[in-house]
Amino acid sequence: MGMRGGGFKKSSEASDEIPSSSLADIAFLLLIFFMVTTVFQADRDRPIEWPEAEAAEKIDEKQKNILNIWMERDGRVFINDQPYPMPDVSQVVAPLYAASDRALVISIRGDREVPYLYLDLLQKELTEAGVVRVVFAAQLEQSMQRERR
Repeated sequence: MGMRGGGFKKSSEASDEIPSSSLADIAFLLLIFFMVTTVFQADRDRPIEWPEAEAAEKIDEKQKNILNIWMERDGRVFINDQPYPMPDVSQVVAPLYAASDRALVISIRGDREVPYLYLDLLQKELTEAGVVRVVFAAQLEQSMQRERR
């Protein structure tokens, strides 16, 4: 007895749809991958005595729009945790300021004991770089940042 006509028919055919059952798994794995491989730059705090201020205003800027310039008592300047000589500050800051479409805010974080001579030199370098938004960090600002965290 032979099989006529019927036989077995191929039950699976290529589908035009993207399978959505594993889409959540793929998205979760991508999320884990990006979380593990992303490196966040953390600002290193420098051991300084913060100057005190009677009144302070909180900066409402995104962290990427703030450039911290640390000033030591002996006149050393650190930009993004890298030491720079004072005459090079304008050459370093000017391209960063221009690249941000003049939205960059310069935060000067200096020790209370920094002589005014060094702060004046730094301000002249920033003026030469074309910077118009400069703020001075103080003890009151530090306490406000701690509360925000």
